[in-house]
Amino acid sequence: MPLPSAPQKSKARNEILIKGMTIALIGLIILLAPIFKPESGIGQLFAQSYLVGWFALVLGLAFVGQYLLTRFRK
Repeated sequence: MPLPSAPQKSKARNEILIKGMTIALIGLIILLAPIFKPESGIGQLFAQSYLVGWFALVLGLAFVGQYLLTRFRK
């Protein structure tokens, strides 16, 4: 099996960064939604799913951290 070339590695690293930022953004939206819409049913739904928001935020930051480690390791 051939080793991936430099452009393929760069593309894979960029995809990790994009996924991490997207997941972290989703986590922030879930955590901040009850603050901006507290009286609505949607706000109550998001307030009950705060664990999912924290999990998404931590997972997204882990992906971003992995990107930064591979980027600055060289």
